[in-house]
Amino acid sequence: MVFICLLLFAALLPCLGHSASINVGIVNGTEAEPHSRPYMVSLQENGKHECGGFLVSENFVMSAAHCWKNGVNLTVVIGAHDLDNYNYFRIPVKFYHVYPGYRRLKNDIMLLQLEKPVQRSRTVEWIAIPKTNKDVEANTICSVAGWGKIAFEGPYSSRLLEADVSVIETETCKRDWGNYFSESNMMCAGSGRGFCQGDSGGPLVCNNIAVGIVSFFENGNCDKPTVPNVYAKISQFLPWIKEIINDLQ
Repeated sequence: MVFICLLLFAALLPCLGHSASINVGIVNGTEAEPHSRPYMVSLQENGKHECGGFLVSENFVMSAAHCWKNGVNLTVVIGAHDLDNYNYFRIPVKFYHVYPGYRRLKNDIMLLQLEKPVQRSRTVEWIAIPKTNKDVEANTICSVAGWGKIAFEGPYSSRLLEADVSVIETETCKRDWGNYFSESNMMCAGSGRGFCQGDSGGPLVCNNIAVGIVSFFENGNCDKPTVPNVYAKISQFLPWIKEIINDLQ
């Protein structure tokens, strides 16, 4: 049995038969072209990177629900490439919309309502999400990016890294993850590249559309995983997403 543990802000939660890591860095990836992913944001606590996220409108960032603990104030950093450069903007979070059905690995999605709308620029832009509840075909080449660790025992990356990953068949995900995988609201991808601690909440991007949210991976083994990385499937949550965003309009 593969053991994975859910990591929340670097704190290890009790292990499950399969466990997942929160605060998941890009492994076997390369540095992204600066500002080629202007939708990417860094979620920070007290000036320290904790998770990734991505702009889906001028007022909202999407991320993984496990990236926030009640009572913690996160700051959204937009327009960044090198977090050590400080050439970016910080925006406080006005409200945390956690999906009502979130339970550890399940329904791992939240929307962060920003204190003020962001302005489009060369370094700041939001990304499209699916319009219908349609699955991405297996073997589709997608990409993932983040400022997380480059190896499980390695350092965090100050510069945005990216990697191409291949969508894995649902049957393979179910076989490898068992009861921890939900066919209806999860998807997985792999190919020897993927995420690690600190990448949680970032988007899985296929054909310029954010289709998944970095959720969990095999505990202690993001370097050479034996099972695929798992993402929350955004299309499954469209009614809830539209309700939250439209209520602000």
